[in-house]
Amino acid sequence: MIRTKHLLNLLMVFLVSQSLIFAQKGKPVYTNPLGIQAYTFRGSWPRGIEATLDTIQKLGITEMEGGPIPGMSTEELRKQLDKRNIKMPSIGADYTALAKSTDETIKNAKILGASYVMVASIPHDRSGFTLENAKKAVEDFNRSGKILKENGITLTYHNHGFEFVPYEDGTLFDYLVQNTNPEYVSFEMDILWTAFPGQDPVKLLNKYGSRWKLMHLKDLKKGVKGDLSGGTPKTNDVALGKGSIDIEGVLKAAKKAGVKHYFIEDESPSYLKQIPETIAYIKSLKY
Repeated sequence: MIRTKHLLNLLMVFLVSQSLIFAQKGKPVYTNPLGIQAYTFRGSWPRGIEATLDTIQKLGITEMEGGPIPGMSTEELRKQLDKRNIKMPSIGADYTALAKSTDETIKNAKILGASYVMVASIPHDRSGFTLENAKKAVEDFNRSGKILKENGITLTYHNHGFEFVPYEDGTLFDYLVQNTNPEYVSFEMDILWTAFPGQDPVKLLNKYGSRWKLMHLKDLKKGVKGDLSGGTPKTNDVALGKGSIDIEGVLKAAKKAGVKHYFIEDESPSYLKQIPETIAYIKSLKY
């Protein structure tokens, strides 16, 4: 009798554990709000800002990374975003303009409600990105980042592929991360521009953890040979899940690293067709 009770208890423990495991199956990998990079709709904005915002809203997107849009005042843009319940947590800023003055960027960020400012590239000549370029960027980022932080804004640098030039036991991207002040400078990973030059987005997310605050979600066409140019034909930008990047692995590593906001960026001419495919793929990923 005692043995039977013992076996029943073990069976109950087993059944409970199995039910918990089963209950966890089907949990979504991606749980953040859907975000979009405004550049994705570069062909749509000139044809109508409000109509484009309506399209974004209908896609179920509730966050956008962007900034002022030509043809509409920044104040009016904020009203139109609010009307559609779309937040703009991050805006872009030109490297050279930001290095000269942070005033305009801070003004726009506050109007639009952004808490992050993203710089998408570092000036360099066609011969390639150099240590001198990296040193200058570190100086500029630390200075601008300090001012932005004093205004409640976090500066992030968006990698563009050319920064992965070998340097010492790593790359010049490692130099940027290791020499910028974590209090003032964070990073946004563009996963295509991480994979294209031959880097592993998952390993880089794991390596620098909380330094990553934002992410551009995009996929690279299978079979494309990358390099350090920071450029590839826009047709190599494919819907998530159809390319060569381990999107599921990236999303899991990004969640572990604590990435705050994710923005779909599709540079393909077929962006209107590919965005719904990308969204469907993201939602299909389950643990």
